[in-house]
Amino acid sequence: MVGEPLGSSVTAEDLALTIRTEILEGGFAPRQRLIEADLSAQFGASRTAIRAALMTLENEGLVERLPNRGARVRSITVDEAVEIVEVRIGLETLVARRAAERLSDEEAAELVGMRESMREAVPSGDLMRYAALNQELDRRLREIGGHALASQLLERLRAQSARHQFRLAFNPARAQRSLGEHVAIIDAVVARDPDAAEAATRAHLASIIDVLRSSP
Repeated sequence: MVGEPLGSSVTAEDLALTIRTEILEGGFAPRQRLIEADLSAQFGASRTAIRAALMTLENEGLVERLPNRGARVRSITVDEAVEIVEVRIGLETLVARRAAERLSDEEAAELVGMRESMREAVPSGDLMRYAALNQELDRRLREIGGHALASQLLERLRAQSARHQFRLAFNPARAQRSLGEHVAIIDAVVARDPDAAEAATRAHLASIIDVLRSSP
């Protein structure tokens, strides 16, 4: 799934997006070295742009620099993933509360539609679709909540733990439990009940922590 050449005019921002996607979707494995010359040839971009993109990803916690060895994909441990989710609890409960307070009728109808799509995806075994809906729900709640800083911080935190999240998303038993948790969040937000939205979000993230801690 390694990306196609992007062209010599590609920006560092475009490269960071492309390499980030490859990392999150498994095109680049944990601890894999990211050699500037190879990436330059692969994506048809300048070494300067590659270097800037890797610096961006290093700041996001997806890439790490090794003394005299260049860059490699950072491997996030389970303990680190748990800590990331613990931090997310404060931010995502804030976003859920604000979404419940700010929700329009049109947005409520959209969330109800997403809820029904989730209810169709899991029983049918379409976990790829369900994972995509989860990401879309998270994105829309952040947009509806309208807290720019919380959204920026959550984007970075979710990117760092995305591999663990994807692994959980494609476990059928976990998906069934997760479905109920997401339905509870949507129902609380649609009911415009900030306290219930916060509680449902907290319960969902606490459940993720439990699963991560029990993972082999």
